[in-house]
Amino acid sequence: MPSKDLHEDPFDESTITKLEIFEDYVQAWIPTFVMQEAPIICIFDFFAGTGYDLNGIPGSPIRLLRKIKDHIGYIIEKSVRIRLYLNEYEPNRTKQNKYQLLQDACNEYLAINQDVKGSIDLIFTNKDFETLFPKLLSEIKQHPSLVYIDQNGIKFLSDKYLLEFEKMVQTDFLYFVSSSYFLWLGNTDEFKKHVTLDVDSLKKGSFSLVHRNLITQLKQKLPGKTKLKLYPFSIKKGTNIFGIVFGASHPLAVEKFLGIAWKRNEINGQANFDMDQDFRKAQLDLFGTKKLTKIEQFKENLKKRILSGEIRSNFDALNFAYEEGHIGRHAAETLKEMKQKGEINFTATSPYITYDKVYRERQLVDFNLPK
Repeated sequence: MPSKDLHEDPFDESTITKLEIFEDYVQAWIPTFVMQEAPIICIFDFFAGTGYDLNGIPGSPIRLLRKIKDHIGYIIEKSVRIRLYLNEYEPNRTKQNKYQLLQDACNEYLAINQDVKGSIDLIFTNKDFETLFPKLLSEIKQHPSLVYIDQNGIKFLSDKYLLEFEKMVQTDFLYFVSSSYFLWLGNTDEFKKHVTLDVDSLKKGSFSLVHRNLITQLKQKLPGKTKLKLYPFSIKKGTNIFGIVFGASHPLAVEKFLGIAWKRNEINGQANFDMDQDFRKAQLDLFGTKKLTKIEQFKENLKKRILSGEIRSNFDALNFAYEEGHIGRHAAETLKEMKQKGEINFTATSPYITYDKVYRERQLVDFNLPK
Protein backbone atom coordinates (compact mmCIF):
# COMPACT_ATOMS: atom_id res chain seq x y z
CA MET A 1 0.00 0.00 0.00
CA PRO A 2 1.71 3.28 -1.07
CA SER A 3 2.30 6.07 1.43
CA LYS A 4 3.53 9.61 1.03
CA ASP A 5 6.93 10.56 2.41
CA LEU A 6 5.90 12.97 5.13
CA HIS A 7 9.28 14.72 5.14
CA GLU A 8 9.81 15.47 1.47
CA ASP A 9 8.07 18.84 1.96
CA PRO A 10 7.88 21.38 4.79
CA PHE A 11 5.27 20.54 7.42
CA ASP A 12 1.86 21.91 6.50
CA GLU A 13 -0.66 23.33 8.95
CA SER A 14 -2.39 20.00 9.53
CA THR A 15 0.90 18.29 10.34
CA ILE A 16 1.79 21.10 12.77
CA THR A 17 -1.60 20.66 14.48
CA LYS A 18 -1.04 16.92 14.83
CA LEU A 19 2.45 17.44 16.24
CA GLU A 20 1.22 20.08 18.69
CA ILE A 21 -1.46 17.76 20.06
CA PHE A 22 1.11 15.01 20.49
CA GLU A 23 3.50 17.45 22.13
CA ASP A 24 0.80 18.71 24.51
CA TYR A 25 0.02 15.15 25.53
CA VAL A 26 3.70 14.34 26.12
CA GLN A 27 3.90 17.47 28.28
CA ALA A 28 1.06 16.12 30.45
CA TRP A 29 2.13 12.45 30.33
CA ILE A 30 5.76 12.64 31.47
CA PRO A 31 5.20 14.18 34.95
CA THR A 32 2.45 11.66 35.74
CA PHE A 33 4.94 8.81 36.02
CA VAL A 34 7.92 10.91 37.06
CA MET A 35 6.08 12.08 40.18
CA GLN A 36 5.11 8.46 40.86
CA GLU A 37 8.84 7.72 40.78
CA ALA A 38 8.49 4.99 38.18
CA PRO A 39 12.08 3.69 37.72
CA ILE A 40 11.72 3.48 33.94
CA ILE A 41 9.24 5.04 31.53
CA CYS A 42 9.26 4.42 27.80
CA ILE A 43 8.29 6.43 24.73
CA PHE A 44 8.09 4.78 21.31
CA ASP A 45 8.03 6.85 18.13
CA PHE A 46 7.71 4.25 15.38
CA PHE A 47 7.76 6.70 12.43
CA ALA A 48 10.13 9.35 13.74
CA GLY A 49 11.22 11.04 10.53
CA THR A 50 14.35 13.15 10.27
CA GLY A 51 13.95 15.32 13.38
CA TYR A 52 13.17 18.51 11.45
CA ASP A 53 11.34 19.42 8.25
CA LEU A 54 12.97 21.25 5.36
CA ASN A 55 12.36 24.62 7.07
CA GLY A 56 13.85 23.55 10.37
CA ILE A 57 10.50 23.03 12.12
CA PRO A 58 10.97 20.29 14.74
CA GLY A 59 9.27 16.95 14.24
CA SER A 60 8.22 14.52 16.94
CA PRO A 61 11.73 13.37 18.03
CA ILE A 62 12.97 16.88 18.83
CA ARG A 63 9.65 17.80 20.42
CA LEU A 64 9.98 14.74 22.64
CA LEU A 65 13.47 15.76 23.71
CA ARG A 66 12.28 19.28 24.45
CA LYS A 67 9.45 18.01 26.65
CA ILE A 68 11.90 15.83 28.55
CA LYS A 69 14.02 18.96 28.99
CA ASP A 70 11.01 20.80 30.43
CA HIS A 71 10.74 18.22 33.25
CA ILE A 72 14.43 17.40 33.65
CA GLY A 73 14.67 18.77 37.20
CA TYR A 74 12.04 16.37 38.53
CA ILE A 75 13.32 13.53 36.33
CA ILE A 76 16.75 13.82 37.95
CA GLU A 77 15.35 14.39 41.44
CA LYS A 78 13.13 11.29 41.26
CA SER A 79 15.85 9.16 39.63
CA VAL A 80 13.60 8.27 36.70
CA ARG A 81 15.15 6.80 33.56
CA ILE A 82 13.47 7.48 30.22
CA ARG A 83 13.91 5.05 27.37
CA LEU A 84 13.23 6.79 24.08
CA TYR A 85 12.85 4.55 21.03
CA LEU A 86 13.05 6.34 17.69
CA ASN A 87 12.45 4.32 14.55
CA GLU A 88 12.80 5.53 10.97
CA TYR A 89 12.52 2.74 8.43
CA GLU A 90 14.33 3.42 5.19
CA PRO A 91 14.45 0.27 3.06
CA ASN A 92 16.02 1.99 0.07
CA ARG A 93 18.93 4.18 1.10
CA THR A 94 19.23 7.49 -0.76
CA LYS A 95 21.73 10.32 -0.81
CA GLN A 96 19.53 11.98 1.81
CA ASN A 97 19.75 9.23 4.41
CA LYS A 98 16.75 9.99 6.63
CA TYR A 99 17.78 7.53 9.31
CA GLN A 100 21.17 9.21 9.58
CA LEU A 101 19.58 12.66 9.61
CA LEU A 102 17.41 11.54 12.53
CA GLN A 103 20.43 10.44 14.52
CA ASP A 104 22.37 13.59 13.70
CA ALA A 105 19.49 15.88 14.74
CA CYS A 106 18.96 14.13 18.09
CA ASN A 107 22.65 13.80 18.91
CA GLU A 108 23.17 17.46 18.13
CA TYR A 109 20.39 18.37 20.56
CA LEU A 110 21.81 16.11 23.27
CA ALA A 111 25.31 17.53 22.81
CA ILE A 112 23.91 20.91 23.83
CA ASN A 113 21.63 19.51 26.56
CA GLN A 114 23.83 17.20 28.59
CA ASP A 115 21.30 17.02 31.44
CA VAL A 116 18.82 15.40 29.07
CA LYS A 117 21.48 13.10 27.64
CA GLY A 118 22.34 11.85 31.12
CA SER A 119 18.73 10.96 31.93
CA ILE A 120 17.67 9.00 28.86
CA ASP A 121 18.53 5.86 26.97
CA LEU A 122 18.12 6.76 23.29
CA ILE A 123 17.61 3.76 21.03
CA PHE A 124 17.60 4.31 17.26
CA THR A 125 16.21 1.63 14.96
CA ASN A 126 15.75 1.31 11.20
CA LYS A 127 13.16 -1.46 10.91
CA ASP A 128 9.77 -2.06 9.39
CA PHE A 129 7.01 -1.50 11.95
CA GLU A 130 5.56 -4.97 11.49
CA THR A 131 8.96 -6.47 12.30
CA LEU A 132 9.88 -4.10 15.12
CA PHE A 133 6.60 -3.92 17.05
CA PRO A 134 6.53 -7.61 18.11
CA LYS A 135 10.15 -7.35 19.28
CA LEU A 136 9.36 -4.36 21.51
CA LEU A 137 6.01 -5.62 22.75
CA SER A 138 7.37 -7.03 26.01
CA GLU A 139 9.13 -3.72 26.72
CA ILE A 140 5.92 -1.79 26.07
CA LYS A 141 4.00 -4.03 28.44
CA GLN A 142 6.63 -4.00 31.20
CA HIS A 143 6.91 -0.25 31.79
CA PRO A 144 4.64 2.81 31.66
CA SER A 145 4.69 3.55 27.94
CA LEU A 146 3.55 6.08 25.37
CA VAL A 147 3.33 4.79 21.80
CA TYR A 148 3.16 7.14 18.81
CA ILE A 149 2.35 5.70 15.39
CA ASP A 150 2.53 8.60 12.96
CA GLN A 151 1.98 6.93 9.62
CA ASN A 152 -0.59 8.03 7.08
CA GLY A 153 -1.62 4.49 6.13
CA ILE A 154 -4.31 2.34 7.70
CA LYS A 155 -2.92 -1.15 8.29
CA PHE A 156 -1.74 -0.22 11.79
CA LEU A 157 -5.37 -0.17 12.89
CA SER A 158 -5.54 -3.91 12.33
CA ASP A 159 -6.96 -6.11 15.07
CA LYS A 160 -3.61 -7.65 15.95
CA TYR A 161 -2.29 -4.28 17.13
CA LEU A 162 -5.48 -2.87 18.62
CA LEU A 163 -6.14 -6.00 20.68
CA GLU A 164 -2.57 -6.01 21.99
CA PHE A 165 -3.03 -2.45 23.25
CA GLU A 166 -6.33 -3.48 24.82
CA LYS A 167 -4.45 -5.83 27.16
CA MET A 168 -2.13 -3.09 28.45
CA VAL A 169 -2.98 -1.19 31.62
CA GLN A 170 -0.26 1.48 31.60
CA THR A 171 0.17 2.19 27.90
CA ASP A 172 -1.30 5.15 26.04
CA PHE A 173 -1.15 5.40 22.25
CA LEU A 174 -1.79 7.82 19.42
CA TYR A 175 -2.37 6.62 15.86
CA PHE A 176 -2.46 8.98 12.90
CA VAL A 177 -4.54 7.95 9.88
CA SER A 178 -5.86 9.54 6.70
CA SER A 179 -9.47 9.27 5.61
CA SER A 180 -8.36 9.22 1.96
CA TYR A 181 -7.39 5.58 2.42
CA PHE A 182 -11.01 4.69 3.18
CA LEU A 183 -12.21 6.34 -0.02
CA TRP A 184 -9.48 5.20 -2.37
CA LEU A 185 -8.43 1.82 -1.07
CA GLY A 186 -11.13 0.68 1.34
CA ASN A 187 -12.50 -2.07 -0.86
CA THR A 188 -9.17 -3.37 -2.16
CA ASP A 189 -7.89 -6.78 -1.14
CA GLU A 190 -4.73 -5.31 0.38
CA PHE A 191 -6.75 -2.96 2.60
CA LYS A 192 -9.04 -5.76 3.75
CA LYS A 193 -6.02 -7.97 4.45
CA HIS A 194 -4.92 -5.56 7.17
CA VAL A 195 -8.14 -4.00 8.46
CA THR A 196 -11.63 -5.47 8.81
CA LEU A 197 -13.95 -2.47 8.76
CA ASP A 198 -17.33 -1.77 7.22
CA VAL A 199 -15.92 0.68 4.71
CA ASP A 200 -19.22 1.15 2.87
CA SER A 201 -20.84 2.26 6.13
CA LEU A 202 -18.04 4.76 6.74
CA LYS A 203 -18.51 6.19 3.25
CA LYS A 204 -22.27 6.63 3.70
CA GLY A 205 -21.89 9.00 6.63
CA SER A 206 -20.76 12.60 6.45
CA PHE A 207 -17.17 12.77 5.28
CA SER A 208 -16.31 15.21 8.07
CA LEU A 209 -17.38 12.58 10.64
CA VAL A 210 -15.36 9.71 9.18
CA HIS A 211 -12.96 9.43 12.12
CA ARG A 212 -15.71 9.61 14.71
CA ASN A 213 -17.45 6.77 12.86
CA LEU A 214 -14.15 4.90 12.65
CA ILE A 215 -13.86 5.01 16.44
CA THR A 216 -17.36 3.56 16.76
CA GLN A 217 -16.35 0.57 14.63
CA LEU A 218 -13.04 0.09 16.45
CA LYS A 219 -14.84 0.02 19.80
CA GLN A 220 -17.00 -2.83 18.55
CA LYS A 221 -13.85 -4.93 18.15
CA LEU A 222 -12.95 -4.65 21.83
CA PRO A 223 -13.99 -7.15 24.53
CA GLY A 224 -17.23 -6.35 26.32
CA LYS A 225 -15.67 -5.38 29.66
CA THR A 226 -12.63 -3.60 28.26
CA LYS A 227 -11.16 -0.63 30.12
CA LEU A 228 -9.62 0.76 26.94
CA LYS A 229 -11.14 4.08 25.84
CA LEU A 230 -10.77 5.36 22.28
CA TYR A 231 -11.18 8.96 21.14
CA PRO A 232 -10.81 10.69 17.76
CA PHE A 233 -9.51 14.10 16.85
CA SER A 234 -10.06 15.09 13.22
CA ILE A 235 -7.84 17.51 11.32
CA LYS A 236 -9.02 19.09 8.09
CA LYS A 237 -6.61 19.73 5.23
CA GLY A 238 -8.28 21.01 2.08
CA THR A 239 -10.78 18.38 1.00
CA ASN A 240 -9.19 15.64 3.08
CA ILE A 241 -9.68 14.69 6.72
CA PHE A 242 -6.83 13.31 8.81
CA GLY A 243 -7.35 11.88 12.22
CA ILE A 244 -5.71 11.07 15.52
CA VAL A 245 -6.93 7.96 17.30
CA PHE A 246 -6.08 8.17 21.00
CA GLY A 247 -6.33 5.17 23.28
CA ALA A 248 -5.77 4.64 27.01
CA SER A 249 -7.11 2.49 29.85
CA HIS A 250 -6.49 4.77 32.82
CA PRO A 251 -8.99 7.55 33.64
CA LEU A 252 -6.17 10.05 34.25
CA ALA A 253 -4.91 9.55 30.69
CA VAL A 254 -8.46 10.08 29.41
CA GLU A 255 -8.75 13.23 31.53
CA LYS A 256 -5.53 14.66 30.13
CA PHE A 257 -6.29 13.94 26.48
CA LEU A 258 -9.87 15.24 26.64
CA GLY A 259 -8.62 18.37 28.38
CA ILE A 260 -6.15 18.98 25.55
CA ALA A 261 -8.76 18.28 22.85
CA TRP A 262 -11.43 20.57 24.35
CA LYS A 263 -8.91 23.33 24.95
CA ARG A 264 -8.00 23.21 21.27
CA ASN A 265 -11.67 23.35 20.21
CA GLU A 266 -14.22 24.44 22.80
CA ILE A 267 -17.09 23.79 20.38
CA ASN A 268 -16.73 20.05 19.83
CA GLY A 269 -13.45 18.84 21.36
CA GLN A 270 -12.94 16.47 18.43
CA ALA A 271 -11.64 18.47 15.49
CA ASN A 272 -9.85 21.61 14.37
CA PHE A 273 -13.02 22.64 12.48
CA ASP A 274 -16.76 22.84 13.10
CA MET A 275 -17.47 19.22 12.20
CA ASP A 276 -21.02 19.24 13.64
CA GLN A 277 -21.89 22.68 12.23
CA ASP A 278 -22.63 23.92 15.74
CA PHE A 279 -22.28 27.54 14.71
CA ARG A 280 -25.29 27.11 12.42
CA LYS A 281 -27.25 25.52 15.25
CA ALA A 282 -27.11 28.79 17.15
CA GLN A 283 -29.63 30.14 14.63
CA LEU A 284 -33.35 29.27 14.60
CA ASP A 285 -34.62 27.40 11.55
CA LEU A 286 -37.67 28.39 9.47
CA PHE A 287 -39.98 26.81 12.04
CA GLY A 288 -38.51 28.76 14.94
CA THR A 289 -36.79 25.76 16.48
CA LYS A 290 -33.15 25.42 17.42
CA LYS A 291 -31.01 22.35 17.00
CA LEU A 292 -28.85 21.36 19.94
CA THR A 293 -25.10 21.78 19.75
CA LYS A 294 -22.85 18.91 20.80
CA ILE A 295 -22.43 20.30 24.31
CA GLU A 296 -26.14 21.08 24.65
CA GLN A 297 -27.05 17.57 23.53
CA PHE A 298 -24.65 16.06 26.05
CA LYS A 299 -26.12 18.15 28.86
CA GLU A 300 -29.65 17.17 27.84
CA ASN A 301 -28.71 13.46 27.82
CA LEU A 302 -27.00 13.78 31.20
CA LYS A 303 -30.02 15.53 32.68
CA LYS A 304 -32.37 12.78 31.50
CA ARG A 305 -30.19 10.11 33.07
CA ILE A 306 -30.04 11.98 36.36
CA LEU A 307 -33.80 12.49 36.50
CA SER A 308 -34.37 8.83 35.65
CA GLY A 309 -32.07 7.75 38.49
CA GLU A 310 -29.55 6.14 36.16
CA ILE A 311 -26.85 8.62 37.23
CA ARG A 312 -26.87 9.06 41.01
CA SER A 313 -23.52 10.58 41.95
CA ASN A 314 -20.51 12.56 40.81
CA PHE A 315 -18.75 9.24 40.16
CA ASP A 316 -21.47 8.25 37.70
CA ALA A 317 -21.53 11.70 36.09
CA LEU A 318 -17.78 11.86 35.48
CA ASN A 319 -17.66 8.37 33.98
CA PHE A 320 -20.60 9.24 31.73
CA ALA A 321 -18.77 12.39 30.59
CA TYR A 322 -15.68 10.33 29.73
CA GLU A 323 -17.76 7.78 27.84
CA GLU A 324 -19.28 10.57 25.77
CA GLY A 325 -15.93 12.28 25.14
CA HIS A 326 -16.66 15.28 27.35
CA ILE A 327 -14.80 16.92 30.19
CA GLY A 328 -16.09 17.00 33.74
CA ARG A 329 -16.80 20.72 33.58
CA HIS A 330 -19.65 20.17 31.12
CA ALA A 331 -21.30 17.75 33.55
CA ALA A 332 -20.69 20.06 36.53
CA GLU A 333 -22.39 22.94 34.72
CA THR A 334 -25.44 20.74 34.18
CA LEU A 335 -25.67 19.79 37.86
CA LYS A 336 -25.33 23.39 39.01
CA GLU A 337 -28.10 24.48 36.61
CA MET A 338 -30.37 21.67 37.79
CA LYS A 339 -29.77 22.53 41.43
CA GLN A 340 -30.61 26.20 40.82
CA LYS A 341 -33.90 25.13 39.21
CA GLY A 342 -34.74 22.79 42.10
CA GLU A 343 -34.58 19.72 39.84
CA ILE A 344 -31.86 18.08 41.92
CA ASN A 345 -30.18 18.54 45.27
CA PHE A 346 -26.77 17.72 46.72
CA THR A 347 -25.32 18.81 50.05
CA ALA A 348 -21.77 19.61 48.87
CA THR A 349 -20.89 23.14 47.78
CA SER A 350 -19.95 21.73 44.38
CA PRO A 351 -20.91 18.59 42.45
CA TYR A 352 -17.19 17.66 42.46
CA ILE A 353 -17.16 16.22 38.96
CA THR A 354 -13.38 16.23 38.55
CA TYR A 355 -10.75 13.53 38.27
CA ASP A 356 -9.11 14.58 41.55
CA LYS A 357 -12.33 14.52 43.57
CA VAL A 358 -13.55 11.22 42.11
CA TYR A 359 -10.42 9.12 41.58
CA ARG A 360 -7.88 10.58 43.99
CA GLU A 361 -9.86 11.91 46.95
CA ARG A 362 -12.85 9.58 46.47
CA GLN A 363 -15.28 12.28 47.60
CA LEU A 364 -18.71 10.89 46.86
CA VAL A 365 -21.52 13.38 46.17
CA ASP A 366 -24.98 11.83 45.93
CA PHE A 367 -27.60 13.51 43.76
CA ASN A 368 -31.04 13.56 45.35
CA LEU A 369 -34.25 14.07 43.44
CA PRO A 370 -37.00 16.20 45.10
CA LYS A 371 -39.73 14.13 46.74
